[in-house]
Amino acid sequence: MSQPGDETPPHAATPKLPAAPPAEPVQTPAPAKKPAAKVSRKEVLPGESPLDEPVSTKLWLKESPPWGLATKAIITCAILILGALVIWRFQFLLTPLVLAAVIAYLINPLVSWLQVKTDIKRGYAVLIVYALFLLVVGGASVFLGLVIAEQSVRMWEALPEFLPRLVDAVQERTQSWASIQWTFGPYVVEPGAVFDSIDWESLAAELGNSLQSVLGRSGLWLANVATATISTLGDTLFVLIVSIYLAMDGPRIGRGIGELAHQPGYRRDAERLIHETIAVWNAYLRGQVILGIVIFVIVTFSLSVLGVNNALELGLLSGVLEFLPIIGPFIGTGAAVIMALVQAGNPWGLSPWVFALIVLGVMVLIQQIENAVLVPRIVGDALDLHPLVVLIGVLMGTSLAGLLGAVLAAPVVATIKLIGTYVWRKMLDLPPFPDRPPDKDPLAAKNDDSGILSRLADLLGAKAPRA
Repeated sequence: MSQPGDETPPHAATPKLPAAPPAEPVQTPAPAKKPAAKVSRKEVLPGESPLDEPVSTKLWLKESPPWGLATKAIITCAILILGALVIWRFQFLLTPLVLAAVIAYLINPLVSWLQVKTDIKRGYAVLIVYALFLLVVGGASVFLGLVIAEQSVRMWEALPEFLPRLVDAVQERTQSWASIQWTFGPYVVEPGAVFDSIDWESLAAELGNSLQSVLGRSGLWLANVATATISTLGDTLFVLIVSIYLAMDGPRIGRGIGELAHQPGYRRDAERLIHETIAVWNAYLRGQVILGIVIFVIVTFSLSVLGVNNALELGLLSGVLEFLPIIGPFIGTGAAVIMALVQAGNPWGLSPWVFALIVLGVMVLIQQIENAVLVPRIVGDALDLHPLVVLIGVLMGTSLAGLLGAVLAAPVVATIKLIGTYVWRKMLDLPPFPDRPPDKDPLAAKNDDSGILSRLADLLGAKAPRA
């Protein structure tokens, strides 16, 4: 039983505890959104198209599917046929364009050197070098032209007596053979009897009449020479303009060549082929220019000391003919010997035949010194061609492109041999280059990790990105 004092009054309520604040809802953090991939866009420069901007590879494949093997083969054949037709139709432009390229190639080292030394723009360097080139070539041409014109006039005046004197010299020599007899078993050969049957006076008269008729048409010749001179001046101006543009755009051409091969293996092959091709053309073109100048000086000095008439013209002819392999030296030697044989007297008082033999010996000695001393040090073995191959190449080049084809036959054949050897070994699954890689070009020694782009940039006077 509960006691009266223990009862709780009805109005007394149980004390209430303060209510807890409502719990805040737990917010789960939303996953962070990945930023949208940004496509790097190249700034569109003036003159460029927005279509040049890089796009995704997948998007490119969807918009422009790659060509199949058959399509590539058809397109390649069509391009080759079209290129052959263009060359055949406009072959008259081939010679000036090749000459312009050769001049730009020879001038380029001076342009690059002037750029490095003066830190001026390439265009200004090209204009300065070409201005100096025209000044030197023009001055030398005027000086040589005056000297050659003077000696040519003297030779032209003496020409009517030239052929009779030649006939007399031959007759005098053949008379000394009159008593000679060659015995071959039962047969006896008398060479003097053959020459005795020739009427030398009639022969000299006929040659003189022919020469007079030729001289009578000198007016027509002068007209043809004037026409040819005007045409030559126009061609020279065209070659000069094209050469200046090629020299200015040399760095761009070098970068274009270096970007043709992108796959690493083929890029190495391209570097090797371009390196050896440049070595071939560099050794031939610049080497032949140096050889021509050296031979011109040596031949002119030697013939002047011997007392041969028109020594300057003969030296200039020998120097120019250095660009004609194999055949050129023989022509220069023959011209010097004929001039020594037919000139009226000599300072040494020798007979014409003895004097001509001495001149022949001197010219042969000069050629031997050239082949044994000058050629190995100036040209080297960059061409690596048999003389018979060079001779056949000269004849083929002459039939295809005239004098220019004969001059450029040797480096063209060497380049064809280089590329043909590479293709042949690739077709037989052999190493494309059997020998060790060539030594680095001295121009690339400062950048040991650079490839053909840097070498081409140095050769063409531009900075190129490394591979």
